[in-house]
Amino acid sequence: MSESYLPTHEWARAEGGLVVIGLSPFAAGEVGEVIHVQLPTVGTVLTRGKPCAEIESVKSVNDYYSPIDGTVAEVNSALANNPELVNSDPLKNGWFAKIKPAKADALAGLLSAADYQAKITK
Repeated sequence: MSESYLPTHEWARAEGGLVVIGLSPFAAGEVGEVIHVQLPTVGTVLTRGKPCAEIESVKSVNDYYSPIDGTVAEVNSALANNPELVNSDPLKNGWFAKIKPAKADALAGLLSAADYQAKITK
């Protein structure tokens, strides 16, 4: 698994023609205990850098920004009953949605995992 990142802590990973998106482990730790995630609906067209979901924690409510342009093909329905997956397993079971990318190079321009790690440890 190789994720790419927005500077605002969202990740994206290509998987079988779709792109899986979610919140970075760093951000999942920073927001506190997640108690609700409002996901986009299937068929919603997303634009990179624009809000597409909302994360509610015991500390705050935060927008989630789409890391790519595309159309929502599937959402992680497990988050409805288990939003804490965003905290406990953000890169595997805590994903938000699977997106049909609008273009083949959907991950172009995102930060590599190493570049993102360097950014958050400054």
